[in-house]
Amino acid sequence: MKRETTNFILRPWNLDDLDNLVKFANNKKIADNLTDAFPHPYFRESGITYINTFRDDNPLRVFAIVADEVACGSIGIFPQTDIHRKNAEMGYWLAEEYWGRGIMTAAVKQIIDHGFRSFDLNRIFARPFSTNLASQRVLEKAGMKLEARFEKSLFKNGQFLDELFYSILKPNE
Repeated sequence: MKRETTNFILRPWNLDDLDNLVKFANNKKIADNLTDAFPHPYFRESGITYINTFRDDNPLRVFAIVADEVACGSIGIFPQTDIHRKNAEMGYWLAEEYWGRGIMTAAVKQIIDHGFRSFDLNRIFARPFSTNLASQRVLEKAGMKLEARFEKSLFKNGQFLDELFYSILKPNE
């Protein structure tokens, strides 16, 4: 049985994290639950590009999830544009050996808070695959609500999947 913990921090990615990023991201179970833009296998070049793409953002959009002093996952907030500019998509992944420890639920809560404080947003949303029950539980535990289910709207690994749309609105101040 895995121990329950929320002992982690969110911080910017840096090139010193590259070995851990490649080690943990190179997992088919993780890639199977993300868009095809997340490569599998995951090579050093992909990690370098990823870290360099987001590390100088101000405000930061993408953070390393660091538990046990190891960068073991990633979480980000991606503000939308045009008529969707008051919305932001959230995305995340966590190394398999850290699953089931409460880390991701706590990280999602932190990134929601960061998103509403740092960007002019009204809604933060996430779009897990219908097959990713663990991610659905994380979002629900973090206070997000299921707004919609889009039947067979995704095509991943040769099969059609339903896409779920979870969101949370900015609290009234």
